Amino acid sequence: MTTTIFRNGSLFDGRRYRGQVGAVVVTDGAVAAVVENPDAPLPEGQIVDLAGGLVLPGFVDAHVHPVQAGLERVRCDLSGAHTRADYLAIVSSYAAEHPDEPWILGGGWSMDAFPGGTPLASDLDAVVPDRPAFLPNRDHHGAWVNSRALALVDSSVDPADGRFERDDDGRPTGTVHEGAMHLFEELLPPTTAEDLRRGLLAGQSYLHSVGVTSWQDALIGNYVGIVDPGPAYRAAALSGELVSDVVGALWWDRTRGVEQVPELVEKRAAYSEGRFRATSVKIMADGVFENFTAAMQAPYLDRCGHATTNYGMPFVGPQALAEAVEALDAEGFQIHVHAIGDAATHNALDAFAALPDPRRGRHHIAHLQIIDPSDVARFAELGVAANLQQLWACAEEQMVELTLPFLGAERARWQYPFGDLQRAGAHLCAGSDWPVSTPDPWAAIHVGVTRLVPGDGAREPFLPEQALTLEQSLAAYTSGSAWINGREDAVGQVAPGFAADLVVTDRDPFAGPAEDIEATRTVSTWIAGVPVYGV
Repeated sequence: MTTTIFRNGSLFDGRRYRGQVGAVVVTDGAVAAVVENPDAPLPEGQIVDLAGGLVLPGFVDAHVHPVQAGLERVRCDLSGAHTRADYLAIVSSYAAEHPDEPWILGGGWSMDAFPGGTPLASDLDAVVPDRPAFLPNRDHHGAWVNSRALALVDSSVDPADGRFERDDDGRPTGTVHEGAMHLFEELLPPTTAEDLRRGLLAGQSYLHSVGVTSWQDALIGNYVGIVDPGPAYRAAALSGELVSDVVGALWWDRTRGVEQVPELVEKRAAYSEGRFRATSVKIMADGVFENFTAAMQAPYLDRCGHATTNYGMPFVGPQALAEAVEALDAEGFQIHVHAIGDAATHNALDAFAALPDPRRGRHHIAHLQIIDPSDVARFAELGVAANLQQLWACAEEQMVELTLPFLGAERARWQYPFGDLQRAGAHLCAGSDWPVSTPDPWAAIHVGVTRLVPGDGAREPFLPEQALTLEQSLAAYTSGSAWINGREDAVGQVAPGFAADLVVTDRDPFAGPAEDIEATRTVSTWIAGVPVYGV
């Protein structure tokens, strides 16, 4: 029998803050006891001194892409930079260090680093003149390409579900959006099974370093520059290299209809193994605001505040979405919808409302940037969970420059209504969408509680009435997301009988001001009582 005792700190148990406790006792991989009295006798075992920090359940990331993120980390990784000059310096250095790679691949740039959010091929040409470059941005709804890459595709006509940025003469300038990225897909060098394995293990390791112990991978399928990671998960589950429990959301091909459902049923059976269960399906209902493809109930404005004729781009229209939801629910799939605009969220809720028992499937809608106020109460009424990316709910540059001017004052107040969802009784879960944004839950929780940009105290809170409490935000990221993954009886709480998936932090964020939440760091991460980071 192996016993580990966590003492000399505070406890958040997955639902509420318990303050200072005597100890958390773990035996053979499970929580054996939470000892309230600091003077109570304790069993013999390994002592983990919390040193005044916090112990809490391991974070469960309800929407993340770790294989994709891991691959970017081992390719041309732009995610740590913030300016055009820095991006070009990284690309130049990477190209020089990898002279034999036929393409420059990687990504992770931020749109607000470029005027209008659209970088130029000519800039890339200056540092990569000899071969094509294809670099998706952080949200993976657009890519930066050089002239060598543009020369390989027919850009004369925009595809129905995307577009090329163009100059006044109609020539592509180097940014491609949404479906236009697919034109490059077959040209990119193949991603091998070993590449996917390296990406998965790099992603898993980094998630452990920030306290994430299990997750839902929101894209198990082929997408632009992404090879289906399902076989890699299965192989890692069989080999024992996958040490976290993962739910995979199989990719819904938006160019097809319900005829693909039998194929998804086959993939569910073929991929699921051990710690990996391919039991969800991801439907991308629309795009994003920054390139005007989020589906809206009223049109976008132009920079002068006048209405345009653009309502965004519903990738899966209301009828097709309803048919997909009905067919997938009948096969026992959980449905995981990407919805940014208010029309996409409304259509998804309508589709769930048509089900005989919408609560049965634990369906959820992710991102939820704008929700029509009349739709907020429907989440609780239908039992549809709100999957929050809390980090985005602040007035950072991308919001200020590329979103607010095109919404108008009324719709701008409908953004990220986490507080309203909580008050309406919606089930909240949380995720990072890494590599779109950092997987560090404390950065996201900081924004969820303060509605402030991490590290920038100069701005005003963004719609502060929609803030969550620290308890509510942490609960969404632990017990709330454990429920989404169907593991609420095993993880997400620190209570007797639950798996000892735990995180130890360097401080107790409940004891300091909310503005310091972002400074919280993971000291160690444990899965079933075994340290996977920091010990």
